[in-house]
Amino acid sequence: MCMKEIEINGVTRECYPLAPAQSLHFFTVMACGQPQVLNIGTGLYIQHDIDFNVLKESIYIAYERHECSRLRFHQEEDKSIWQYIVPTECNDYDIPLHDYRHWKEDDVHAKLTDITKIPFNMFDTQLNRIIMIQLSDGYNGLYMNVQHMTMDSSSLFVFLQDIIEIYCAKMYPDQVKFPNAMKSYIECLKKDLQYPNSKAYEKDFKYWQNVLYNESEPMYTDFAGEGRLIRARLDSGNPNKRSAGVVSTDVSAQISVYKLEEEPSKQIISFCKEHNVPIVCMLIMGLRTVLSILNNNEKDVSIKTTVARRGTLLEKKSGGTRIHYFPFRTIIEPEETFHDGIEKIRIAQNEIFRHANYDPVKLTMERIKASKLERGESYESISLTYQPLSVENEGGVELPAKYKSKWYSNGVAAQPVYLTVMHRPEDNGLDFYFEYQPKVVTKEELDVLYYYICRTIFRGMENFDKPLKNILELV
Repeated sequence: MCMKEIEINGVTRECYPLAPAQSLHFFTVMACGQPQVLNIGTGLYIQHDIDFNVLKESIYIAYERHECSRLRFHQEEDKSIWQYIVPTECNDYDIPLHDYRHWKEDDVHAKLTDITKIPFNMFDTQLNRIIMIQLSDGYNGLYMNVQHMTMDSSSLFVFLQDIIEIYCAKMYPDQVKFPNAMKSYIECLKKDLQYPNSKAYEKDFKYWQNVLYNESEPMYTDFAGEGRLIRARLDSGNPNKRSAGVVSTDVSAQISVYKLEEEPSKQIISFCKEHNVPIVCMLIMGLRTVLSILNNNEKDVSIKTTVARRGTLLEKKSGGTRIHYFPFRTIIEPEETFHDGIEKIRIAQNEIFRHANYDPVKLTMERIKASKLERGESYESISLTYQPLSVENEGGVELPAKYKSKWYSNGVAAQPVYLTVMHRPEDNGLDFYFEYQPKVVTKEELDVLYYYICRTIFRGMENFDKPLKNILELV
């Protein structure tokens, strides 16, 4: 486990190595050279009067309850990186109140986007920022920016939910119970650090070695069609080349949000519930089918999928970052039905879930060696994350009817396209967040991609037991 005591600024701290999920994010920074790639900026705004003194007290109590909100990183002279928790009294960061009631809302969001782009100092300092916000039209709330190595989106939701529940318990003690205690980040970290010496690691190692060395080579399918693969084949002189370069020298990025209306979102959710289909499998089926269509009906399609790794109460309530990225490959024949395809996806997802504790950075390095990939090459052009959590449905606290959330771009991205699908807090509709590099992807290409993902999903639901080749004709 390698815990050691290190003297930092005159104080001896218990320090621990990085967990694999954190190493993955640090590896991303090293690869793209932009530390703000790890910033996550979000806002939650309620059309309701707020006692900002009580809100500030609630935020400080949440800091006490969430160890990961007090997480710091330290670098030794040998360049090794360690992490430690500071006590609450060391968390002297001010929580300001910004009055934007006379600003246009677009200008407010532009300002908060600029704040999100400011990188954190990496070592021995606070790694989150919170601002209480007053907007026009009676909306009030807070903006939060965190460094991804300390929290992922699941952890951030739990932290924000805790603030809301604490606030409601303080404001309405006769109606709302004080929330249950959080779990220890350090306890969960210790379990992760013990994993490489476990039997589970041995099983996971054998599984991924089989994927790398005994399965056939995947096929690259691009979100913009066959052009990138064709260029890779021409440049290499290999007409059978199956990988392509996906790394850009310009990592500047933007976010485009596509909002699927409430009613069609309900149709998808109801259909998945009725047919016992995980929503993430439906989303993957929609995306991989569109990639197939855009690449001459290629049946061998790969994307990158994310696993939150929060199956236990300790993992759900201890915060931190636990997301692992893995290659996700499906081969679906045109004669198979849409339902068959989803079942294949479900089985493949379950396989990855069973082996999801494996170090994704280690797997990436092993894959490059096994497949003899050139620098910057991959078999996947896009990553997909489904985030089922929302502040509305996790804590049991009824917020006022009118409220809204906002995610802010950090200005850079390590890959051309990330797609995150989340539920809107106001109506539980599906929002499709595309973070993308404008130098690589055009807004028009995203328009097409979103349109056909939705069209494919609905045509698939209408023809659930019909061959995929028939559905491709309808799309």
